[in-house]
Amino acid sequence: MKLITKISALVLSAIVSFSAFAQEQRSVKDEKGTFTISGTPTRVVALEYSFVDALASVGVSPVGVADDKDVNRILKTIRDQVSPWTSVGMRPQPSLEIIAQLKPDLIIADVQRHSPAYDDLSRIAPTLILKSRGENYEENLEAAMKIGIVLNKEAQMKARIEQHKATMGEYKTKFSSEQTMQFAVATQKGMWMHGPESYAGSVLTSLGIQSPMPEETEKAYVEVSLEQLLKVNPDWLLIGPYSEETIADSWQKNPLFNLLNSQKNQQIIKVSPQVWSLNRGMYAAEEIAQNLDEILN
Repeated sequence: MKLITKISALVLSAIVSFSAFAQEQRSVKDEKGTFTISGTPTRVVALEYSFVDALASVGVSPVGVADDKDVNRILKTIRDQVSPWTSVGMRPQPSLEIIAQLKPDLIIADVQRHSPAYDDLSRIAPTLILKSRGENYEENLEAAMKIGIVLNKEAQMKARIEQHKATMGEYKTKFSSEQTMQFAVATQKGMWMHGPESYAGSVLTSLGIQSPMPEETEKAYVEVSLEQLLKVNPDWLLIGPYSEETIADSWQKNPLFNLLNSQKNQQIIKVSPQVWSLNRGMYAAEEIAQNLDEILN
């Protein structure tokens, strides 16, 4: 009888343990299908800036980041939320050797940049592969929620997203949709408008700001000449410069430049490309809204 009782206790214990393990398992849809993980990851490597934003949103410090070997490219508001990390190199080609040395229990990768290295990354640690580069605002929030679930912090991420939406809603009440606004990044060689499907473009739309682009485009980024910019002709032109001198400076010598509504009304503003382009995420979106409040009000 004692033996039967002992066996029954062992069976019950095994059932409880299996049930707890099954409950601990979590699955999300990523860009490769279904990603399943158990336990709570504590050593996370993030291969895009937007993923660092999501980690910071729930108080998780990454052990490694593809920060392009410059920590200052990550927003200070995000750096203030997390502990120092080890750089794993450039986002387009992070160092697999350094990642392996960090012994991560989760890697978060971008489908556009890191698909070719997915198998190698997966051999190092479970790899969640999501859309980051070229994502829009809603896709970013969806990705953040998936990251929260994988980190075993679903409730915290839900609360952070709700708080974020409330903050953005308050900003939206301050803005008028009467004038169009276009954000673009610029270098010495060219200018790229961020369309309605880009991150910055979709943040502007969510805040009630009109896009001046004559046709909706699925492309996140559209390279433009001065003549093409004149066809779009936004009331406001916000430029994120990636170099001290940009092509916009040379365009100012062209008489066509003076035909731009934004030039006529002195509504060409330089903004931070780190905030508006590089760091997609809730902290970045809130800084974009804050920038707009300072510019428009």
